[in-house]
Amino acid sequence: MKKAFIGFSAGILTACVILIFLLATGLWKRFLQTDDEEQIRTRIITPREAGLTPDSSHLEQTARDENLATKITMEDGEIVIAVLVQESEEGLAEEQIVAYRHTAGASREIYITRITFDERSGRYRRMWNASTAAMRPETISVSSQDLIGDRNNCVIVTGMNNRNEHTMTIFRRVPNAPANQPFAKIAELQIDGSIIIQETARSLAYQQGIASGHSFNIAAYGQDSSSSNILDQIETIYSFNPSSGYYERNNVSRIPGSQIEQRRLRELLSGAPGVFEHFISDLWYYVSPQGTIDARQYIYFNPSGREIIFFGDETQQVFNWQNSTPTRYGIYITSQNISISTLRRSIDIQLESLDSIRLRVIEDLRLRIDVSESWDGSYRRARAANLKEQLPSIKIAANALYDSSWGRLRFNDTGEYTIVAGGSTRGGRYVFFNVDGKELLEMRPEGGAEARTEARMVFRVDSSGAALSLYRVRLGTVGIQDMLEPPITLTPVN
Repeated sequence: MKKAFIGFSAGILTACVILIFLLATGLWKRFLQTDDEEQIRTRIITPREAGLTPDSSHLEQTARDENLATKITMEDGEIVIAVLVQESEEGLAEEQIVAYRHTAGASREIYITRITFDERSGRYRRMWNASTAAMRPETISVSSQDLIGDRNNCVIVTGMNNRNEHTMTIFRRVPNAPANQPFAKIAELQIDGSIIIQETARSLAYQQGIASGHSFNIAAYGQDSSSSNILDQIETIYSFNPSSGYYERNNVSRIPGSQIEQRRLRELLSGAPGVFEHFISDLWYYVSPQGTIDARQYIYFNPSGREIIFFGDETQQVFNWQNSTPTRYGIYITSQNISISTLRRSIDIQLESLDSIRLRVIEDLRLRIDVSESWDGSYRRARAANLKEQLPSIKIAANALYDSSWGRLRFNDTGEYTIVAGGSTRGGRYVFFNVDGKELLEMRPEGGAEARTEARMVFRVDSSGAALSLYRVRLGTVGIQDMLEPPITLTPVN
């Protein structure tokens, strides 16, 4: 009897240990969960993308994690890259289109999945998966747009593959389709140039919901292999065919590029690290289709400081330069706004000439705010030697020397400045420009502690007297704001 009691006690003790182990590890949930059930708990997955700056602030990383949160837990080994949140077809709840990749296996394809609310089970479920042509996580952008004109938004996934080719994969929502097959692939393009959706205005009847609209074409630009000029391209137009339900090639034409010395061209487009970054490190002004320069819109590329500045509509936006990927005709850059962490910008830059580039900018906006500027188009390098001729409103202080409370300040006609004080020298780049009839000076320190604490300095210039007075200001959506700091006086040195 005593032995039986001891055995019973040992069994109870063993059962308690096993129960405690199951409760501590959470394995009990797996025993209780059936195959048809999905976990409701959301796990935030942070992708380890190449090129993300290791010193990103905690707030920026937290905001990014929140934007990558999925309604359900992804499978083990799946890393979330991008999440597109939109209203479900029924309009009763949100649905998510999630771009992800697998950590294991040789395949580097990017996949997308649809997570939507299932009324029958009363929970969010993962209902559909599909592969895309993209393979580079740091280049991925997921968006939705009515391409066909039937008011059913298509899911558009753009990015680059391992051959540094641009890719675009488009999925169209299928009316009255089974829940596990809501979309059909209608286009998948890969090219060594760029891919653009050619948007055109649709009728008022379409805008009012009375009639359908015409479908948008897709233009792909690749190398002209029959030409000796590297910049010559082939334009291929793809149009939607309602009969086949797929985008098909409609027209092919040749586009001649600029005639540039081919040895220099091959150096710039060699794909070697930093070569094209160094080439675009400068101030670039927008060039209208008529060939005139617009001083109200410019972009400043600062690869050494890993930032890009957009100035347009009297608003200055600063983006952290995150990743660079060489392409056949230039470079593909991904960036993030320093103030709005949910605003990301992908920039496809192509070489037009040694003094001009062409940009295609893709907004990846995860907040519903109005971003009205269009940055697509050609830009010309702002050289100090010819700025007076091109932009009479800008006054360049070429080879001017001043004394100030900072020290001895010299402006060089190369667009650089130096300040000598106490035996030390620091410097950076500068530009004079006009906003609302006011002359402004922007100074951008490069290198040293000052560059880390002062990314940019903008001053209002008062040149009414013999000396220049610089008043620190801030440029924003409300225009020019005086920061009420004591002025800096620059006295010319004869």
